[in-house]
Amino acid sequence: MDKHHQQQLPVAKSSRQRCSEWVFRDVPSDIIIDVDGGTFSLHKFPLVSRSGRIRKLVAEHRDSDISRIELLSLPGGAKSFELAAQFCYGINFEITAANVAQLCCVSDYLEMTEEYSKNNLGSRAEEYLESVVCKNLEMCVEVLQQCENLLPLADELNIVPRCIDAIASKACVEQIASSFSRLEYSSSGRLHMSKQPKCEGDWWIEDLSVLRIDLYQRVITAIKCRGVRPESIGASLVNYAEKELIKKSILWNQSTQPTVDPLSGANSQERLVVETIVSLLPVEKFAVPITFLFGMLRSAVMLDCSVSCRLDLERRIGSQLDIATLDDLLIPSFRHAGDTLFDVDTVHRILVNFSQQDDSDEDMDDDSVFEPDSPPSPSQTALFKVSKLVDSYLAEIAPDANLKLNMFIAIAETLPAHARTIHDGLYRAIDIYLKAHQSLSDADKRKLCKLIDFQKLSQEAGAHAAQNERLPLQSIVQVLYYEQLRLRNSLFSSYPDDDPKPMHQSWRINSGARSAAMSPRDNYASLRRENRDLKLELARMRMRLNDLEKDHVYMKRNLQRSTSRKLMSSFSKKIIKLNIFGHSSSRESSSPSKQSQRSESKLSERT
Repeated sequence: MDKHHQQQLPVAKSSRQRCSEWVFRDVPSDIIIDVDGGTFSLHKFPLVSRSGRIRKLVAEHRDSDISRIELLSLPGGAKSFELAAQFCYGINFEITAANVAQLCCVSDYLEMTEEYSKNNLGSRAEEYLESVVCKNLEMCVEVLQQCENLLPLADELNIVPRCIDAIASKACVEQIASSFSRLEYSSSGRLHMSKQPKCEGDWWIEDLSVLRIDLYQRVITAIKCRGVRPESIGASLVNYAEKELIKKSILWNQSTQPTVDPLSGANSQERLVVETIVSLLPVEKFAVPITFLFGMLRSAVMLDCSVSCRLDLERRIGSQLDIATLDDLLIPSFRHAGDTLFDVDTVHRILVNFSQQDDSDEDMDDDSVFEPDSPPSPSQTALFKVSKLVDSYLAEIAPDANLKLNMFIAIAETLPAHARTIHDGLYRAIDIYLKAHQSLSDADKRKLCKLIDFQKLSQEAGAHAAQNERLPLQSIVQVLYYEQLRLRNSLFSSYPDDDPKPMHQSWRINSGARSAAMSPRDNYASLRRENRDLKLELARMRMRLNDLEKDHVYMKRNLQRSTSRKLMSSFSKKIIKLNIFGHSSSRESSSPSKQSQRSESKLSERT
């Protein structure tokens, strides 16, 4: 019965028209069966001979000539009952992966077991399920699709668990076989595994994407227990999310911000998908791309997923934030109209997760602190990358009028002080914020500029800051002070024999003492005078540096000319000493006074 060549009957509009094609037309029907989706006029004898349930129900209506039975809770509805009725009438049809789950469930409901008839429908369907379906992964997936409308009976009959176990076993076997096929011997005779972009044993990933989320979750959990690679599981999760979220909605479209109703049915289903996929993510790093994690986080924020779901994503992103990009961090805010354009709270929590993980990494690598010549540890390298990323993010969100000063400072202070080797990016972000928030008080400006270490500004950034009117006066004085130090250091480095005097220290102490003793108005005037004096001193130092550079170039040219003259004179003297033309008698007969004059000239040349 499991492999018949007769095709399945075409589906008609009415159940009465369908059954009229295969019931006994010359015998009037004596029983009416009402099922969900149709009514069937049939005969008692074929049904009671195979179905124990119908036999019991007919026995209750012996007094009436035509019995009417209601089977409204029959699994699979009219379609499943029609297949069972055809089997009772002896009509051949083909058992396939598309109907075997329905046949198992309807045979159990109608009690079509061996107790009532030999080789009954239940045993035939079970035999096909065990011998054919469970040995083929694609057929198991198809059976699971059919079981979506047959739960929980399909679970009780062990149809779903058997298919899930078969899928997990097949995926594991395929992966092992693929791994063995990639083994090869190197030139040295050692056995190693060849590299290829995608493992051939992962072909099952596309097949699983058609399952409903609850069944997909059970399959992935079973595959995890079988030891399938985290990369393969991650690829399956990405593929499933692309089909269920990206292609069916605009959740990850950054250019638009659609109005979302968290209580709607469609969004409730999408919320369930997001939370389930996040719960299935492997614990290993880099099992899924970080762009996928950010996409899931955007969806979780938009759909108002559970707090645990969002915190899990933030923790995973924080553990690999050094490979993120600026576009990843620009998460749109889906709250009320008075909020910021981007979700800065989420990014702040991500940075906190990254900083906490970096602290734990440093605690584990305490030995590297005592080795100044050792190369930077991975955590230090990650800090440098994330610091540049944060500065770029601050510059991007700085023009937002709704961005509070405390949140801007909190994001900038999340990273430790040693994370930024240069403060040009942070200065640029603060300058943009000051330009967009011109109503800030002087106290807020000073509080904001305390984030900048003006000693870590480049020469170009320092020159810009010295002329930046948006900065508070104290910050400009600091910039000019460090610029003067930089110029003095450059001058002192030009004359290593000179002993540089720390004159700036006494000036700084005296100016601070005077400022503390003066009134606020006099203090402001004093700062302005110091600012003007510093600018003049800076200009003089620059002019002095230009003069020194010109003197250096002039001395270098004179040195080159004198060197060439000495070479020519020494060359001519060597030619004379060779005495090629035989005129040595006249030179040898010269007076001792002339010889002494030559020796004196040579001595003067050497000196």
